[in-house]
Amino acid sequence: MRRPGNESDLSPVNQSMPAITADTLTLPRIAAAGPSDTDRPVRSITTGPRGFEGEGFPVVRAFAGVSAAELDPFVHMDQMGEVEYEPGEPRGTDWHPHRGFETVTYMIDGRFAHQDSHGGGGLITDGATQWMTAGSGILHIETPPAELVESGGMFHGIQLWVNLPRKDKFATPRYQAIEGGQVTLLSSDDGGALVRVVAGDIGGHVGPGATHTPITLAHSSIQPGARLDLPWRRDFNALVYVLSGRGTVGPVAHPIQQGQLAVLGPGDRIRVQADRSQDAHRPALEVLILGGLPIREPVFQYGPFVMNSKSELIEALEDYQAGKFGQIPPNALMPHRP
Repeated sequence: MRRPGNESDLSPVNQSMPAITADTLTLPRIAAAGPSDTDRPVRSITTGPRGFEGEGFPVVRAFAGVSAAELDPFVHMDQMGEVEYEPGEPRGTDWHPHRGFETVTYMIDGRFAHQDSHGGGGLITDGATQWMTAGSGILHIETPPAELVESGGMFHGIQLWVNLPRKDKFATPRYQAIEGGQVTLLSSDDGGALVRVVAGDIGGHVGPGATHTPITLAHSSIQPGARLDLPWRRDFNALVYVLSGRGTVGPVAHPIQQGQLAVLGPGDRIRVQADRSQDAHRPALEVLILGGLPIREPVFQYGPFVMNSKSELIEALEDYQAGKFGQIPPNALMPHRP
């Protein structure tokens, strides 16, 4: 397995991220800033530690070291990979429960199969998103398909946990499959950045994801030397995570690079610029831009349960053990172990 470390350790096989691409000259342009608009300042930049998840796939813990108040309404985010597996190495998760939040899996490169106890499921592949509302309780599995385990290959994606407010903690579980071709594509005002809107609204352009908690989630590819300047709701928090490459963020151009998260302060716009020099096998600055309306309720998390109190966590564990999250279906998807 070629695991990500320093830029020089990354495999040069993947010349560009295969998430949906387009000619920015043909796309709607994001409107330039108005005279009274203010850029959001940088409050902090943190570097996510590396670890392993599930049955052993490498991740960057993107939110590590950031306070829950700064992240609200988000709870957790992993950058999965980027890793090129040898044959027999790909790993995912086995069946496991969730309650009280939504999981968002955005697959940038590679394939991940999903199945859950409420009938949801499918293959998530290049540029596609799976949006699962765990709500009152669900069992699910995410694992590379058997053919990918046998062949090996590139694996790179994001898993984001979006909290649900108290009133929606016990919502009926729901599954959304958002194909790569369904995302809303925009161009920066200078044409140098492509923006894929998965959910939410950027300048009146709405992404396909349906959310209980108001959020915006977008992935942008910013060409060397280009600048992305986009409007952002003042009542949302704002986070910028670098998937790949180097650049700057905010009005005073704080340096930021792969594996780092910027938490931004109040304002009307988010500004990100790519360095003129990028690594040859990483031709653009790739960033995930996300934010949402803070819920401002107590958060008690224990593993795969995100609730409002310790007693609700105990109830979730008891309900799971009593089989109230549904059953693993017959002929269920299982991890493939050659």
